[in-house]
Amino acid sequence: MKTTNRLIHETSPYLLQHAHNPVDWYPWGQEALDKAKATDKPILVSIGYSACHWCHVMERESFENETIAAFMNEHFINIKVDREERPDVDSIYMEAVQLVQNGQGGWPLNCFLMPDGRPFFGGTYFPPNPAYQRASWIQVLQNLSKAYQERREDVEAQANQLIGYIQKAQTQFSNTIALPKGEQPFDPSFIKNTFESLSKNFDEENGGFGGAPKFPGTMPLQFCWNYYLAEGEAAALEHLVRSLDKMSNGGIYDHLGGGFSRYTVDERWLVPHFEKMLYDNALLVGLLADTYRLTGKPLYKQRIEETFAWLEREMLSDEGGFYAALDADSEGVEGKFYVWDQAEIIALLGEDSALFCAFYDVSERGNWEEKNILNIPVDKASFMEQHSVENEAEFETYLLDCRTKLLAERSKRVRPGLDDKILLDWNMMLVTAYCKAYKALGIEAYKKRALKALVFALKSFRMEEGSLHLCHSYKNGQAKHHAFLDDYAFLIEALIEVHTITQDTSYSDLAKEYLDFVNNEFLDHQQHLYYFTSAKQEDIIIHKKAIYDGATPSGNAVMLHNLQRLGILFDAPQYRTQALKMALVVQDKVSEYPSSFGQWANALFLEAYPLKTIAVMGTETASTVQTLLGKALLNTFISTEKTKAVRGLAVPSTTGEISIVVCKDYTCNLPVDTVEAALELL
Repeated sequence: MKTTNRLIHETSPYLLQHAHNPVDWYPWGQEALDKAKATDKPILVSIGYSACHWCHVMERESFENETIAAFMNEHFINIKVDREERPDVDSIYMEAVQLVQNGQGGWPLNCFLMPDGRPFFGGTYFPPNPAYQRASWIQVLQNLSKAYQERREDVEAQANQLIGYIQKAQTQFSNTIALPKGEQPFDPSFIKNTFESLSKNFDEENGGFGGAPKFPGTMPLQFCWNYYLAEGEAAALEHLVRSLDKMSNGGIYDHLGGGFSRYTVDERWLVPHFEKMLYDNALLVGLLADTYRLTGKPLYKQRIEETFAWLEREMLSDEGGFYAALDADSEGVEGKFYVWDQAEIIALLGEDSALFCAFYDVSERGNWEEKNILNIPVDKASFMEQHSVENEAEFETYLLDCRTKLLAERSKRVRPGLDDKILLDWNMMLVTAYCKAYKALGIEAYKKRALKALVFALKSFRMEEGSLHLCHSYKNGQAKHHAFLDDYAFLIEALIEVHTITQDTSYSDLAKEYLDFVNNEFLDHQQHLYYFTSAKQEDIIIHKKAIYDGATPSGNAVMLHNLQRLGILFDAPQYRTQALKMALVVQDKVSEYPSSFGQWANALFLEAYPLKTIAVMGTETASTVQTLLGKALLNTFISTEKTKAVRGLAVPSTTGEISIVVCKDYTCNLPVDTVEAALELL
């Protein structure tokens, strides 16, 4: 008979994967914490997520082992955490493990705690037998259990030291901020210094930043977009385009099914860690859309459309929300679903295979572990010239036909696991991406999809009717866990974006309502920064403030941008002042470490460069607004409502079908009647 533990009652796919382990797992919660205190046992909190390859490996090797499980059950209270459901718990104990392991962290994350939750030791993956210069998992368990029982004072001292370091780290941005009088703390020279600091880490050959492993770096690339618009710096645009081209053509992109993997293990974007995360694709599609508005490059349009097609085909729930992730593994092998033998492709495509294999870097020996990861090492124009292909349209049709055949064959394989929980923050990032794609491409279906996903979220994540309190995770009709700062921050951002593409003020009004709610629930008024969790989250040992960008933008930095934009939309100087105080807290860090503060750096363009407003009035506004939205404009707000973005400005009265009023530095020009004339005034 199959063993079952408490995780069988959870909704998280990651927790359910461990529901039949012989380990007596608890979910994170008061029951486990109380049991640890009552029995005076140390806690093992093991943290991962469903798309994590090494999490699966450690489960197979250790957590399914009856002997190891018996030792864990006797000597520890064992808690399994899905990091995507409880990022607050993950953040605390990741910091502890990094302190113990000299800055090294990752998943699976295994942290050992005192019964009251203070960490005293931790690490990541441990093998079943000593290997890779690591102790075996059972050795770690035995040593720590013995230390807890026989050297309790030493363990207590270590726990106090670790929690002290974590608490001290929370005060590094607690300097008293005085608003400067009569001077501008952020100006173009500050932005220039930030760009120069960022550019030192450019990979001039492959795009992106630094060497392997290679992550997309969406936020600092967005900074390049802003900097090019602000200063016309060619190097910024060149690096942005090089990076997006290399990623779009590399193995990090799924050339058959669409969508980007989380990162590559090499510096050339060839060999991905094959998991696909919703947030990466949302951020990259948004950046591709912005860059398409700037360059009109067909490659970016194609990648946007293909990625959305994948999301709607494989990641969309019937209710209108999007699932979290696709696993890296299938049949227990990383990447097996995605890679090809050349012989398979020849058998499928016949005489059409030679040109296809040449274009997508397919060979008999393979480009990764004797298999082939599809990628495009030579750009299409150069390839066509090299192979005497003259008709681009016919070549595109040929490639599409070949890809369609391979995709159909690939669909017969055992699929990677799907993490089908729906997360509020990641879904709101995707709503923003749909809005940006609508601006860039004018595809009406993208606007409809953004609205549907937003309506689904506002209905399904609500904690109770009539309340603004939301939940973080949703599955099978059940919303769970108090929403975190990031959930509300990305919701407000999405509401602002939907307002922008619809000009419906109900969305900006709701954004303002939620901003006031977040100020009330999450803001540290002394430090001018937001806690990641509200005070209502009582089952954690410390309430942290997340400042740095990680794989997703910092919720604090997103809130800074929300304050700026709503301050403009509602002519609310108190929001702008609050934003400036936040920016001053991290001012020194932004220009010194722009790769870690990319979202903050992007928000500072609204502090350093003049604000511009375009008011579109008259009887025929929709097409004019759409045309303007399709332009790449810095710090420019487009509005059809005199009572919103142009409130407080002396906008001249207008007559006729279309009048466009351009305002800069709180001064408005006379109306013009064409988009071209308006753009000249900018």
